[in-house]
Amino acid sequence: MLDEAVRALREWQHDDTPFQLHPGDLGWYRRVGAKAADEAVRTWRGDGRIVAVGLLDGADLLRLTVAPDARADGELALRLANDICAPDRGVLPSGTVYVESPRGTRFQELMFERGWQSDVPWTPLRRDLAAPVPDPGVWIDVIGHDHADVHAAVIRASFEKSTFTEERWHAMAVGSPYADARSLVALDRGVAVAAITVWSAGTGRPGLIEPMGVHRDHRGKGFGTAITLAGAAALRELGSSSAVVCTPSSNAGAVATYRAAGFTALPEVFDQRRD
Repeated sequence: MLDEAVRALREWQHDDTPFQLHPGDLGWYRRVGAKAADEAVRTWRGDGRIVAVGLLDGADLLRLTVAPDARADGELALRLANDICAPDRGVLPSGTVYVESPRGTRFQELMFERGWQSDVPWTPLRRDLAAPVPDPGVWIDVIGHDHADVHAAVIRASFEKSTFTEERWHAMAVGSPYADARSLVALDRGVAVAAITVWSAGTGRPGLIEPMGVHRDHRGKGFGTAITLAGAAALRELGSSSAVVCTPSSNAGAVATYRAAGFTALPEVFDQRRD
């Protein structure tokens, strides 16, 4: 299921469309293992093809997008809304739940009409990769299976509730999406201080940053900007047209880091919430 959804999502990535679910999101989720990742993916079909993809990112959040040519499709929007709003359909449970819905679609409009509300804002950011990316100014290592523990340790030290481990890095890296991904770490005098994974969706398409983190003991020294530049450069080498990322608007430090790395903020996006 995951691999088929990834193939569809790759085709849907364009620089002129709003920020949406990316094949790299599914690739990052693959860290929980093949079976769990497959079970978290939802697809909807029409005319013999996938027309919508959802990722159940935890028990109460569905990250959803639709094919570009189906964004205004009222019949598909109704199918999606009926499936997602009914707990017995097995997509989302009863109670307070969230949907990351694609902005400007008939589906999003229909969910608002059904009483769903906007949740907290997120800021998508994009950096064009037509021109070479500046040197990050620090030593960068490309991480393979033999140094997965280094990358995982930095990510764990970057996020308070992170459960990322060396084993989860390996589970992520053996998934099909990782064939077009890179994991990097920034080193300061031999010490790993920041880490990033970037995901290509193919030549001429936007690539995704997921995740990027700076070790809690090494913040405030520009390492976030440095590793982000390194990640953008890696995406350019992979043929990506741009680098994209989305972070909570409340995380002013992250927004500032991406801006310092040459990213431009796009219009805010909101999950939809049903209380």
